[in-house]
Amino acid sequence: MRLLRALDLAGWSVTVLVAAAWLALVEVFWLPLRVAGVLFPLSIAAALAGNLLLTGAAFRLSGSRAVAVLPGVTWLAVVLTAMNRRPEGDLLVVGTGALGAVSLVFLLFGVLGAAVGVGRVLGGPRRPPVSPPEEAPAPAGSGTGGAR
Repeated sequence: MRLLRALDLAGWSVTVLVAAAWLALVEVFWLPLRVAGVLFPLSIAAALAGNLLLTGAAFRLSGSRAVAVLPGVTWLAVVLTAMNRRPEGDLLVVGTGALGAVSLVFLLFGVLGAAVGVGRVLGGPRRPPVSPPEEAPAPAGSGTGGAR
């Protein structure tokens, strides 16, 4: 039984790590997105919503608080790595100009989304909520019991 639970948690951990890393990479590459020549900060909303939703989903699906913390940690690791200059001189998350301001807000809202998501998981019940039992259908008829 313990081995099955450990394998289950390992599977959810890998799934959550891959999903969070993919989401963070997509968000980083969306940072310089422009529509009609104007910066379109889609990555800010994606970082906030993605970290909130992925943290809650990880907890509900795995039942583990440790697995629920992984999306925020993975997101932060990917974004901090993207802030370092590559050997070729490329920089994905810049710190100057209008794109620098969008990058700073992106970092702020992404960390905020992860912190709120993790806080909700750690401050809530130890077990994820279960779906309510289905109600029995309402009895048909007038309720007087006169039908045969």
